[in-house]
Amino acid sequence: MTALQGLALLLMFQVAGDALTHALGLPFPGPVVGFVLLLAALRIAALRAPIATAADLLLTHLSLLFVPVGVGVITYLPVVSAHAAPLLVVIVLSTWIGLAVTALLLRRLLGADTRAPARAPHVPPHPEPESRTHD
Repeated sequence: MTALQGLALLLMFQVAGDALTHALGLPFPGPVVGFVLLLAALRIAALRAPIATAADLLLTHLSLLFVPVGVGVITYLPVVSAHAAPLLVVIVLSTWIGLAVTALLLRRLLGADTRAPARAPHVPPHPEPESRTHD
């Protein structure tokens, strides 16, 4: 029952995001606005448990969500193969750009120093203590 409540909440936030996007004429996709609303709503403790249960359920069956995409690629295989080179370029470039933006954002959020690391002053090695033999 909790998973159904969580799924209903997830769908509610998506519909709310779509409604806000259309009502306010926002230049963002509705699901993105719904995701931001969901993120804000996760501060409410009563909503966390059902949403977590629904998320666990969806993650358990995540591979099933790729079936429609695979069927679509197979259905349009002639179109995909005709545009294979541009698609490959776009996929590689967008992946690199996404990784770079993520790294820069993470560096900024963590407050990492972007300057070159300071070199430690040269410290000569300590001489080995002489071993004393007692005669």
